[in-house]
Amino acid sequence: MVDTTNPEANRQLPIALDAMGGDNAPSEIVKGAVTAYEQYGIPVILTGRADAIGDTRGIPVVDCSEVIGMDDDPGGSVRRKKDSSLVRAAELVRDGAASAMVSAGNTGATMASALFRMGRVKGILRPAIATPIPNSTDTPTVFLDSGANVDCSANMLVQFAIMGAVFSRARYGANKPRVAILSNGEEPTKGTADVKETHKLMADLESPEFTFIGNVEGRDLMQGAADVVVTDGFTGNVALKALEGSLKFFIDTLMGAIGHDESTQAAGRVLFEQLAPTIDKLDPDNVGGAMLLGVDGICLISHGSSSSKAIVSALRVANDLVKSDLQEHIRAAIRPVDG
Repeated sequence: MVDTTNPEANRQLPIALDAMGGDNAPSEIVKGAVTAYEQYGIPVILTGRADAIGDTRGIPVVDCSEVIGMDDDPGGSVRRKKDSSLVRAAELVRDGAASAMVSAGNTGATMASALFRMGRVKGILRPAIATPIPNSTDTPTVFLDSGANVDCSANMLVQFAIMGAVFSRARYGANKPRVAILSNGEEPTKGTADVKETHKLMADLESPEFTFIGNVEGRDLMQGAADVVVTDGFTGNVALKALEGSLKFFIDTLMGAIGHDESTQAAGRVLFEQLAPTIDKLDPDNVGGAMLLGVDGICLISHGSSSSKAIVSALRVANDLVKSDLQEHIRAAIRPVDG
């Protein structure tokens, strides 16, 4: 329930939550909002069609007449549907009526809404999507860019490294995070021209934000080899989808083997006790979503199939980032550069 002994905490700005975004909207989104407020005291304001949202248990709603669908063109729909739940959520942050925005809707439109309405942090060339990847350690690897920018210059990748390091410290408490570049070999001579140029820039950069450890390969992403791994959005998205597909194949194969007969089912019951912590770590509902870094406001992008549990996780992450002053730390750390 809400902590009535700490009125200052309860006066913080609400988090704007797109009630119409995602495959399970609005019912699971609203359920998650109610749980986040009643169990954790996180203030929420919903944006969406009030007639479709239903009972919110007292959580306020900004009534919107339009919805941006999962298949809508991101940029065009944001420009056309100015009274959509996504656009209104971003405007609440821009206007100082909300502390952050969360959506499980169209990823491209979420990013476009945040960028068009909030703008970029001064000095940022491009925003980037930072995705936490579970690994063999207790702290996820922050992987960016995982899809916002197909083509990235070396200077953009350096800025991604700085933002990723600030995020890793604010979210996971990493002290001077280890930052690496994703490449096709560990040697500084490996990679595209932009990767090699990025390696040179980061090796020469005496950053107080991170420790540069060089290149890592795709096989290192889930090994905890670095706290932050930087790449362009095309490579990042392909790598992320490959990991997701591999994990799904492994889990489906494992479940099929365990369910084969009575003996494998008995073995499975024993195995699950040992595998439970790993399964919990891999469960996307516990992650909350990816962070759009570089826009002038906190924007969390949850996966499209988010359940109410995933929405609670997303709201908790957003709330933690607001309290950690993530945006101020990014502003202080970023170094304006030419593209």
